[in-house]
Amino acid sequence: MSSSSHHAGARNGSTGSIGELDLHLLGEGNHRRLWEVLGPQLVGAGGAGAPSVRFAVWAPNAQAVAVVGDWNSWDPEPLTLIDEPTGVWSIVCPTARSGQCYKYEIVTADGRTLRKADPMARQTEEPPSDASVVPDPPAHEWADAEWMHHRGATLAGDAPMRIYEVHLASWKRGVANWDDLAEQIGEHVAALGFTHVELLPVAEHPYGGSWGYQVSGYYAPTARFGTPDGMRRFVDVLHGRGLGVIVDWVPAHFPKDAWSLGRFDGTPLYEHPDPRRGEHPDWGTYVFDFGRNEVRNFLVANALYWLDEFHVDGLRVDAVASMLYLDYSREHGQWAPNKDGGREHLEAIELLRETNTVVAEEFPDALMIAEESTSWPGVTHPVDDGGLGFSHKWNLGWMHDSLGYLALDPVHRRYHHNEMTFAQLYAYNERFVLPLSHDEVVHGKGSLLHKMNGDDWQKFATLRCLLAWQWALPGAPLVFMGTELASWQEWNDGAELPWHLADYAPHRGVHDLIQSMSSAADAWPALWERDTDPAGFEWLAADDAEHSVYAFTRWGSGGASAVVCIANFTPVPRPGYRVGLPWGGRWQVVLDTDSPNWWGSGHRGFDGDSVAAGADPVDDVIGDDTPWQGQGSSGVLDVGPLSVLWLAAPSPG
Repeated sequence: MSSSSHHAGARNGSTGSIGELDLHLLGEGNHRRLWEVLGPQLVGAGGAGAPSVRFAVWAPNAQAVAVVGDWNSWDPEPLTLIDEPTGVWSIVCPTARSGQCYKYEIVTADGRTLRKADPMARQTEEPPSDASVVPDPPAHEWADAEWMHHRGATLAGDAPMRIYEVHLASWKRGVANWDDLAEQIGEHVAALGFTHVELLPVAEHPYGGSWGYQVSGYYAPTARFGTPDGMRRFVDVLHGRGLGVIVDWVPAHFPKDAWSLGRFDGTPLYEHPDPRRGEHPDWGTYVFDFGRNEVRNFLVANALYWLDEFHVDGLRVDAVASMLYLDYSREHGQWAPNKDGGREHLEAIELLRETNTVVAEEFPDALMIAEESTSWPGVTHPVDDGGLGFSHKWNLGWMHDSLGYLALDPVHRRYHHNEMTFAQLYAYNERFVLPLSHDEVVHGKGSLLHKMNGDDWQKFATLRCLLAWQWALPGAPLVFMGTELASWQEWNDGAELPWHLADYAPHRGVHDLIQSMSSAADAWPALWERDTDPAGFEWLAADDAEHSVYAFTRWGSGGASAVVCIANFTPVPRPGYRVGLPWGGRWQVVLDTDSPNWWGSGHRGFDGDSVAAGADPVDDVIGDDTPWQGQGSSGVLDVGPLSVLWLAAPSPG
């Protein structure tokens, strides 16, 4: 990547002309600040001293291009082809103003006339209207300097990451704009102890039912919640509450709406011309032509745009598996092999590597998280070592194994014991996020609570077990909004979350458990600070299939402390259960999901409030000198039905 691509290049601010360096970088596909060249730009001074608007668009195969908008009564004003090799058209409109709607009118090579939204629009009309909008200059003054200075601690592993995934439109009715969302989501999520909010895609999308995963405006935050500055305020408020913001990003495919990106200048431009590579059979969408310089530039710059203009702390890249494989979800004859005869999509792989490399150069403290569902090697390994260069990968195998195991009748779980241990065999091959995401609670799959086996009490107890198991394992936990309410119904994107459930004890118990787990993890960093270190995890009981009991140790940095996790995945109490301990002496029970405070049976009499209040001798476990499970010490404790316990202690040394 040329170092000159860090900069936009020379422009004439008075005439609004585009500099030669800009055009050169566009042609190379290396213009990192593409949004400052294409699309509408305020330049010079127009009538009454107001800025004029320069429009610029890439349409190399168009016969003619014009702009139509509010200022010209939608009567076409022709653009000039300013650079034939790159296919960039431009015009300066002295009477156009911020806030006005516009589109491009394109005459194709075969004489058709198309009206298209601007691929580089930074603001749009609210759907179902589909015009682009000339944006106001950003006016928000950021107040998150301290947050931005310290946010790299997450990537460095010096701070925990617990992610709350949100679909903004269905979080709560009556919370309809960026400012209200910021205040209410920020307060709620911070109180639960999460460290990051992950937003389902917020780039403009025509159909709300796509949840944002079919993007029409890659550079425009959706107008459903207000202006781009509204989103800036949203991020700033969350940063002020100590919450990072991750945004889902969709470079894999885009919708076929006639007014949008598809066949933009009458030809396959953003999409690959071969339908075996340019169309996605599952989603009825177009697939980007990842090997084309200008398209590659469009996507790489777009990743930088969200990180730069909106201070987001990371991108979660959607549907990576669909990009990596040419035969993804395709039958024989529906895909064409690469130049080497293989099924790997070489151009998409290079696009992902370039994006991660450029982001790491410009935003070395930003998270890049892959939603990748296969065993592709090295997703989070450095590009220089042949990896894809992501910072994290979703561990979807862990999710499938865990949910499958907990859907079983407990009497049968002994025959599937390894389903809860298998993920640890590859836990350090990548840097993982452990997701219980929106995908698991839609399309007839049922809610998390519904998936759990047993009667009502057992379902709630098992869900609490799942969450405490997730929080204790190596990897950053992620849950979808509403998990804290333990809904009986799967997520409905057309309604709000069932907030009333928090008034009922079993549901409130899950909410309060999450708060307590987060507090305990903050108090005992052994639960997260060595997530990427195999020596930070040690099985104590991995093979007690007869009782469906598991136990392991999480080691703190330098061995200064440890947390022992014991899980009983049957409704049968396990009195007098001996567990190995790293050392003898007093071990505090900092979590017991069977606490009556959380609608548990209270088998041990544990008071969940003692997590906040400090050590409660009644709940302590005393380690003696009996060797057990490979440890020099051990302790005996009662393990309640369908429960997970965490024992914690500082090193005696």
